[in-house]
Amino acid sequence: MIGSRLGSYEITAKVGEGGMGEVYRATDTRLGREVALKVLPAAFVADAERLARFEREARVLASLNHPNVAAIHEVGEEGGTHFLVMELAPGETLAERMARGPVPVREAIPIALQVATALEAAHERGIVHRDLKPANVKVDGDGRVKVLDFGLAKALDPEPGSAPAPGLTHSPTLTLQATQAGVLLGTAAYMSPEQAKGQPADKRADIWAFGVVLWEMLSGRRLFQESSISETLAAVLKSDPDPRELPAVPLALRTLLDRCLRKDPRERLHDAADVRIALEDALAAPDGATEARPPATRSPWSRAARAFAAVLLLAGAVALGWVLGSRRDDGAPRSIRFAIHPPRGVGFVQDPAVADDGSFLVYKGWTDDGSRLFLHHVDRFASQPLAGTEGADLPFLSPDGRWVGFVRDGDLLRVPTAGGEALLIAENAAQGPGATWGPRGSIVYSTAWLGGL
Repeated sequence: MIGSRLGSYEITAKVGEGGMGEVYRATDTRLGREVALKVLPAAFVADAERLARFEREARVLASLNHPNVAAIHEVGEEGGTHFLVMELAPGETLAERMARGPVPVREAIPIALQVATALEAAHERGIVHRDLKPANVKVDGDGRVKVLDFGLAKALDPEPGSAPAPGLTHSPTLTLQATQAGVLLGTAAYMSPEQAKGQPADKRADIWAFGVVLWEMLSGRRLFQESSISETLAAVLKSDPDPRELPAVPLALRTLLDRCLRKDPRERLHDAADVRIALEDALAAPDGATEARPPATRSPWSRAARAFAAVLLLAGAVALGWVLGSRRDDGAPRSIRFAIHPPRGVGFVQDPAVADDGSFLVYKGWTDDGSRLFLHHVDRFASQPLAGTEGADLPFLSPDGRWVGFVRDGDLLRVPTAGGEALLIAENAAQGPGATWGPRGSIVYSTAWLGGL
């Protein structure tokens, strides 16, 4: 089609093709601008009802005016060829960028934030993408993002109760490009579990796809990559992401990925606004506020066991916080209620030590590799592992909350709550129930279970 015209659009080059048809660069001879011209596939055009619905969807999308969404200019037809005229987004696709390797955290977060902002704006207008993937995200040389093909996947789905047109189902790229394995797997790998089951998809499907894209940006690897469509869909339904594939990232980012990639949509983040807020927190985090790589093996503990452990810890922490005298401005006792979600791989938690002001606590968490200490702020979702506390036992806090003391193999040690090197206090000294940190830097500890202090 290069060199031909569709209406006032002169086609100059082929840009690519996918489930929604072939895409060309074209010149708008009336307005003197470059546009992207998408020629709709014949199987789509043959269904008059579907074509009419597509045009209705396109008009809705045309009303979505957002800097991170590629705008739709026109739906046209010339000589039986139906086409869609869209903004020509500059730069390379995120898929092309990721082909060169992992995207550094400080580059990935601004890209992800713009994608989330685009999702938020669209979802507020009732528009769901349903085919979000790296090939549908353009990034220019200045890091500006444009999300492509917004809402077009919905236009290919049949109306509720109607029979699907031949070759058209919930996954347009899967069906319309059935001879292109790369395209097939590309879309299957970003489908949410509910889409993989053939169930209707809402905005939570976009949240899932966003999580997959963000994971792949950071890790430099495909999250679900199998040798066939059925195996890829099975992996989406059954396989869990391996945290070891991620680099050290801000805690807010790791928590966000966990909440985006919950297979049950009821447990997944529901709103793109929450995704945006989490990314803004991650962007604002200092460079050192990262979480170490998780342990090499997974915990055998069930979700129910972890939840029960968290409830036990929560009950103990709230009670201990009350005993420590957290008070309101009028002097009356103040209760603080919060939830603790142990990180993945932590099978059991115990021994909470609560800060004097009730703002955070430190607890011991068990993994397949043994125990370590975790710090949890009551106003945050995630717990942060404390480096250098592997094998730690019986944590206790300094009155100012700057230090965590603990026992390891009979030695008494301390580590800054802000992170840092563990320092030896007393060698081969502490045994039994533990220790407490008193005023003026004094520490009282037990020498044996039935011994003295």
